[in-house]
Order: sequence, then structure tokens, then C-alpha cells
Amino acid sequence: MALKSGHRIVPLVFEEAVRQYKQFHGYQTGTIRLEPDGWFFTTPFITFADKYYDFKFKPNDVVIVTYPKCGTTWTQEIVWTMVHNPNLNNPKASLPVMIRSPFLELDFLIYSSPIDPTMPGTFLHDTFAQAHPNRNPKDGIFLQLAELTEDPRIIKTHLPFSLLSPSLLETCKVIYVARDPKDVAVSYCHHSRLIKIHGFEGPTSDFVDHFVNDTFWPHLKEGWNRRKHPNIHYCFYEDMKANPKEETLRIHKFLDLNLTESQLNNIVHYTSFQEMSKREQDNLMGSDTRSMWNEEVFNKDGGFFRKGVTGDYKNKLSEEDIQKINEWTKENTRDLDDEFKYKIK
Repeated sequence: MALKSGHRIVPLVFEEAVRQYKQFHGYQTGTIRLEPDGWFFTTPFITFADKYYDFKFKPNDVVIVTYPKCGTTWTQEIVWTMVHNPNLNNPKASLPVMIRSPFLELDFLIYSSPIDPTMPGTFLHDTFAQAHPNRNPKDGIFLQLAELTEDPRIIKTHLPFSLLSPSLLETCKVIYVARDPKDVAVSYCHHSRLIKIHGFEGPTSDFVDHFVNDTFWPHLKEGWNRRKHPNIHYCFYEDMKANPKEETLRIHKFLDLNLTESQLNNIVHYTSFQEMSKREQDNLMGSDTRSMWNEEVFNKDGGFFRKGVTGDYKNKLSEEDIQKINEWTKENTRDLDDEFKYKIK
């Protein structure tokens, strides 16, 4: 079976499928890869794939594209606040970020999981049904939220460019955020343990094995190879952490906004890790979010906003896992320019 993107749907080979099934308890619906690139998804992605590819972007959209755990939610909050809440007085700021700035493909992930926060009676379902009574939540709450959210739309996706509309960059602005793969591995491992959509159970070294067989590098390269297009802003998480004011100014310039110095300073403070972590419980998808979390992991290792630092991999990964990721990085960055931050020569 071929998708509109030109990819073929291929079930995982037996050994990999069994391992995914045993260690990721949220992946019980089955798993696939899309060839020739090897993109990995749970099988409900098939239902939505062509809808994502056909999604109609608008000229004033801002689309935030990242591999998971690269500062996506942080960037969403920065951009949405710049565009819709520069004076920090917009009452909609109290709504979960996933409603203000929809996660385009979250529906297929939710449908993969035994924990479904979009059922009737939940915050997400009832909020959507009340706001859009003529829409069917079963057609994908987040896909429809992305379509219906107020202009200018701030939309998040972890999909690579090759699975999105080929006219994306010709239509609107895109912010791509990259992060050191060793820190991504640590953050993604915690995330996959915390969120029942993934439900990972196993040692960190096993997660690293999964990670280095995933499509981190093709994802980053698809963004990097488009970085000179005038409608893309390619940035690095480490730069955002080292100097949030400077990186906020760069985003401000890219979006061609006209905010004051005072507004920008207030936005930098409002979107700091400390301030966002205070708003964590309701910041993602509303009061139903905690039902999707593993409380044991939350109490032991922290929630969605765990540390927000760089270099934490030194405290979390074994020397063997660090070496494994470094060798993988060296092999996959040979063809990249020296200016690429994570290149290992």
C-alpha cells in the first residue's frame, strides 16, 4: 500500500515487532515503517497519513517542526505568546497549549493507546464538541483543531518534511528546532516512560538501542537541507538555553513582528522553564492529562518538564551508551557541513 507521500507501508520484521510490543506497552495496535525512509509509526497512522499530507496550510501559519523532545512545547509557547499574547493578558493563555497550538498528528498516537483522553466526558472531547458542534471528534480532534484554530495558526508537528505537504515552505513560515542526540535520548526515554501513549518499560540502554535504530538523523537532515529557504528558521535547543533573549529576538525577526523591548523581556520570563513548569499540570492538554501519565515515574523522576537543561546525558547515560550514540552521530553527520552543531569528525 502506497501513501500520497510516495512511501510504502511495511510491517516491522518479526524480531523488531516483538521487542517493540514487549517494551512499549502503548504500541499494542501494531507498528509499521514507511519505506524508503524508514519512518516508524503505530498502525493508526495509516488512517491519517494522507490527511496530514493534504493538510491545507495558510500563508500566515507558523509551523513548528521538530523530532520529539527537542524543545517543541517551549517553542510553541514562545511563538504563541509573541503572536497572540504579547502583553500577557490574553484570557486564552490559560487554555492548554495543545488547544491553542494544536499537535497536528496527536490523534493517531492517542488512538494507539489504551488511555484515550478524547472520549466523551473528558476535557478534550467536551471542549471540542462544545466549540465545534457540527464536527465529529472521531474524525480527529487535533487534526480538526489545527484546521479550525484562530489565525495566525501556530501548529506543532513531529512529522518530517517528506510526510507533510510539499508546498509547506512555499506557503508559510516554519521553525525547525534541533537538539543534541544524547540529550534527546535521555529526555525521550523519560517521556516514553512517563506517557502511557508509549509506556516504555526497560533499562535506558535498551531505549538507546531503539533510538539509534530510529529516524532521528533523516528528520534533522530534512530540516537542515532546507535551512537556506527564506521561510524556514533552523535553530538549536542549546542556543535557546544559552541565550533565550537572543534566540527570541531571532524568532521575532523571522516572524517579522514589531514587539517592544519590554514585551520581549516579559515573554522571555513568561516562557522560561521555571515559569512553564509551574503551569505544567494544565499546560499540555488540560485536566485529563494526568490520566495519561505514569504516576510512579512522575513522582520519582519528574513530569513533562523534567529539567530543561543541556548536557544532562552525562548523568544519565553509561559510557557505553554515550560511545554508541557518538559513533552513530559520526556516521550520520559525515555528509553535513562543519557548521552543523552536532557533527563529529
